[in-house]
Amino acid sequence: MKLYAACALIDIEGTIGSIAFVRDVLFPYAAARIDRFVAEHAGEPPVRAVLDDAAGEAGVDPQDTGAVVAALHAWSAADAKVTPLKTLQGMIWVEGFEAGEIRGDIYADALAALRRFHEAGVRLYVYSSGSIAAQKLVFGHSIEGNLIPLFGGFFDTTIGPKLEASSYERIAEQIGEPPARIVFFSDNPAELDAARTAGMQTVQLARPEDGVAAAFAHAAVANFDGIEIGV
Repeated sequence: MKLYAACALIDIEGTIGSIAFVRDVLFPYAAARIDRFVAEHAGEPPVRAVLDDAAGEAGVDPQDTGAVVAALHAWSAADAKVTPLKTLQGMIWVEGFEAGEIRGDIYADALAALRRFHEAGVRLYVYSSGSIAAQKLVFGHSIEGNLIPLFGGFFDTTIGPKLEASSYERIAEQIGEPPARIVFFSDNPAELDAARTAGMQTVQLARPEDGVAAAFAHAAVANFDGIEIGV
C-alpha cells in the first residue's frame, strides 16, 4: 500500500502494540497499586490535582479520599477513557518502567514501519487514550530501547475524545498540516470514522492476533508490512 502524506498519526493499543499488553500487563499493574500510590503521594501537588479532577468527574467530595479511590477503581475496571484515571495510571507506570518491571511492547512490523516512515521524512505523532506521560514511558522504555526520537509529538484525551472529529481537527491544527496531509492508523473503526470526518486519510489495523476484524469502511491491513508513505 502506498500512501501520500506529510504526517502519520498513530494509535497504540491494537495498532502498533498488542491489546493484550495494555489489558493484561499495564492495566492490572496500575489497578493493583492505586491505593498504595494515593496513600503515599496524595499530598504532592501533581497527584492532588489529579485526585481533585477525579472527584469532580465522579461528583464526590475531593476530601473523601475513599470515594475518589473507589471511583478510580470503578473506572479502571470498566476501562473508562477518563482523563484523571489515565493520568494517575501514567504516574503509577512511571515507577514500573523506571524499575525495569515493565517494558513497552511494540510489534516488530510496526517498529520497522515507524523507522521506515521516519527515514522517508514522514513526521510521526501518537494519539492514544493513555496519557502522554504513559505514551512516553511505552516508547522510552520499549523492548527495543528508546523510540521517542522517532516522534514529533504525542496527543491524549486532553486534546479531546477519540471518537469526535473536532479532536482530529485540533490535532491537525497543532501539527500545522491540513487534515488531508495526515494519515491516521488505528484498529478502532469509530476512531477512524471521526478522523475521516475531520478530513484525514485512514487505515485500519485489523490484526488477527488481536482478534480485530476489518470494518470495510476503511482501507484495512493485517500489519504494517508493505505500507509505504511518500511525502
